[in-house]
Amino acid sequence: MLFVLLSAVCSVLVSILLKIARRRAVDVAQAITWNYLAAAVLCALLLRPPLTSLTQPGAPWFALLGLAAVLPSLFLVLAASVRRAGIVRTDIAQRLSLLLSLLAAFFVFGERAGALKLSGIALGLLAVLGILARPGGERTEESGGALPALLTVWAGFAAVDVMLKQIAAAGTPFAASLQISFALAFIGMAVWQALRAWRGTARLNLRNLAAGLLLGALNFGNIIFYVSAHRALPGQPAVVFASMNIGVVALGTLVGAIGFGERLSWINRAAIALAIVAIAIIALAPSPL
Repeated sequence: MLFVLLSAVCSVLVSILLKIARRRAVDVAQAITWNYLAAAVLCALLLRPPLTSLTQPGAPWFALLGLAAVLPSLFLVLAASVRRAGIVRTDIAQRLSLLLSLLAAFFVFGERAGALKLSGIALGLLAVLGILARPGGERTEESGGALPALLTVWAGFAAVDVMLKQIAAAGTPFAASLQISFALAFIGMAVWQALRAWRGTARLNLRNLAAGLLLGALNFGNIIFYVSAHRALPGQPAVVFASMNIGVVALGTLVGAIGFGERLSWINRAAIALAIVAIAIIALAPSPL
């Protein structure tokens, strides 16, 4: 379970870095740009993706281009959500995106669901409502726009999961889809940063580069450790899935509430408990025959 813990830690560290970026005078957009350069290089070196599948007829380029556009846009929203809604609520919204992914699997990909998994989805939807509730006393200017950001994180990560499923269904290896998406995301973001620098609205500097490379290493670390956990426990995918998601919820709650003093109402705290139960039920529920 060491890989699961490392993956969860990397995920929460990404949220922490986004949380403190403004305090450290880091331009988040520039950091996210360099993040994709780091992730693309690490993907090429560590996963050695087979890119020949992308040259075959029927390669899912529409979905790949969509993924390359959605990923950096979602990362920018994630940074705004961490800043406005806090680490706790953002991390849980991200993890509960699996509810929308499951609904898409049922209605788009034709998968079947048993009563236990459906009950987990119902509990998860209740948890989402509780997470969206504004904590008492949260009336600062920084918290403005928290609800739209949380909803976008929730729906956005589900959309990414659906696109990855479509890409996998077309026969494209997971590593290859990551490689091309990271590379295209970096190119698109780099063009935007060059325009910002040319217009004088942002200055490129080493601080943003360093923050972005660290962000990319943590972002990719989350992925590689999660994949390694599945390889280490090939017969227990549900255990890995549940442990990872519950671990992020638990660590994110501890860091956000204790480390950053984020306010949580009793509704938010009840929603955290419901989210953990829902994730466990969804992960461990048997698939219908």
